[in-house]
Amino acid sequence: MIPYVRQFDFAYGRVDQVSPRIRRVVAENPGPFTFTGTGTYIVGHGEVAVIDPGPALDAHLQALLKAVEGERVTHVFVTHTHLDHSPLARPFARATGAKIYAARPPGESAHAGPQLEEGDDEAFRPDVVLTGGERFCGPDWTIEAVPTPGHASNHMAFALAEENALFPGDHVMGWSTTVISPPDGDMAAYYASLERVRARGFSTLWPTHGPPVTEVAPFLDAYLAHRKAREAQILARLAAGDRTIGEMVPAIYAEVDRRLWPAAAHSVLAHLIGLVRTGQVATDGEPGPDSLYRLAG
Repeated sequence: MIPYVRQFDFAYGRVDQVSPRIRRVVAENPGPFTFTGTGTYIVGHGEVAVIDPGPALDAHLQALLKAVEGERVTHVFVTHTHLDHSPLARPFARATGAKIYAARPPGESAHAGPQLEEGDDEAFRPDVVLTGGERFCGPDWTIEAVPTPGHASNHMAFALAEENALFPGDHVMGWSTTVISPPDGDMAAYYASLERVRARGFSTLWPTHGPPVTEVAPFLDAYLAHRKAREAQILARLAAGDRTIGEMVPAIYAEVDRRLWPAAAHSVLAHLIGLVRTGQVATDGEPGPDSLYRLAG
């Protein structure tokens, strides 16, 4: 079982000092994919970096501008281009004179699948394209770009060296598992990214949604075990005679909020794509949301 962390003290628009170098402001965009809303992080004092400005909400923009009043914003970092993370980056950067740093936005193929609530920010363009490994410094902070594709092909987490902390965006969330939605989401890439994060030995994870994860190693172990257990469930449903994703989801996700079943179907597809690649599952043609699946061999 994943030891979910769902309780934390916040108020919309309030600036909370959550660690010696980190402040958080939560946007009022709660929902089944965003939990209580998007948490924007301000790192440092005097000369600061801002991570995931969030959705296009004027109230959140005003709250962020008030939070950094009297300070200089030197960097705006964006973990990925979903509508609850990146749209406010340009208005906020324009108002503060900062540049936007993010991985290259995905191509048109990323938008080919069914739209989830969070959706894609197709207009987003960073000022500086990150590929991973870049380091940026302020007076009291050092941030490193850490590639974490899987949830999105252009997902980039950001490590804060002075606190051995990681801002994982949606790559790891304390309140829920992460949706992997093909064609842009990729389960094999996600597994590799989780292993990369686990190997770093971070002390704290600060997801964009919800509270921090402070027991990082056992949490990531449980996260990985959950994914492997989900694969086993999919194989069991195929063995029981299911052939379509539509047949599998109600059985596998019977205890999950039905509003999340469309997202669950995306994750099942991501698992099936991986299982087809490894030869455990077969289908005719390329695996897709409406394909018929069977156990291989």
